[in-house]
Amino acid sequence: MSNLYNRISKKELKKKMLINQESRFVVSFYKYFLIKNTKEYRDQIYKNFYKYNVLGRVYVSDEGINAQISIPVKWYFFVKNFLYSLDPELNNLFINKSLNNDEKAFWVLSVKIKKNIVNDGIKNPLFNPKNVGIYITAKQVNMMLSDPKTIFIDMRNSYEYQIGHFPNAIEIKSLTFREQLQKVIKVMDYAKNKKIVMYCTGGIRCEKASAWMHFNGFKYVYHLKGGILGYVYDAKKNGLPILFQGSNFVFDNRMSERISDKIISFCKQCHKPSDRYVNCSFDLCHLLFIQCEKCMIDFKNCCSKNCMKHFL
Repeated sequence: MSNLYNRISKKELKKKMLINQESRFVVSFYKYFLIKNTKEYRDQIYKNFYKYNVLGRVYVSDEGINAQISIPVKWYFFVKNFLYSLDPELNNLFINKSLNNDEKAFWVLSVKIKKNIVNDGIKNPLFNPKNVGIYITAKQVNMMLSDPKTIFIDMRNSYEYQIGHFPNAIEIKSLTFREQLQKVIKVMDYAKNKKIVMYCTGGIRCEKASAWMHFNGFKYVYHLKGGILGYVYDAKKNGLPILFQGSNFVFDNRMSERISDKIISFCKQCHKPSDRYVNCSFDLCHLLFIQCEKCMIDFKNCCSKNCMKHFL
């Protein structure tokens, strides 16, 4: 295969995926480590993922790899073994499986070389991303949630926090991780000698954030192994109560995964409980917002009557 890119339109690929009944696992993984030849890495991943009909997005950088993908169930162990053998750093790579395992998450394979596997905006050459916080298990998370002296910090964007978070977790209001890293140091300046637990969806953001906190003088920093996804699986595996409230936002066609029965967010239009994220159907708007099923019908999947008027 000489062309390492999709030669079919996204529209056709989406149509093909929606009618495909093949069972899939939706997974995510990341690893911070030095990659010297990112192009070679990118090419090997694309060729092998293409061979096994893997869909989703993968970012390769000289600081590591980050992926959110779906894999046909029949090929899962082949893909896993390929990753383990690709590099000694990836041997026994921690792979997060989706909570509801919806197989319609992706319909395109994209493997790109990036400056960073997550855009952090950190430019200080003295920063050491390997000086991370202490990993904690679901059991430890639950114990620390009951400790009033421990502070939980949500290292996700505001729209992610809105539909689900741990009780009393602090929101660092932002639209990007890059912005959030700058804010969290100022907002939490009073807590440099307190226990701080950082969390995110799959672990990639809170791991780097924990190193950033250490770099800026915070002494007692912890973070969830595998993020929210890792916490839920660990809790289920060990028969522990799941204390995360609401839904977990995901960056694919599903938009969110329900974790608890408690809905903590509200429809933009009628203000009734809802955790259903949509993009406004009017292309010149395309706002990401929460909308219940009734308002979806009433507003034609638009965020306002004005957008609905233009959309129609």
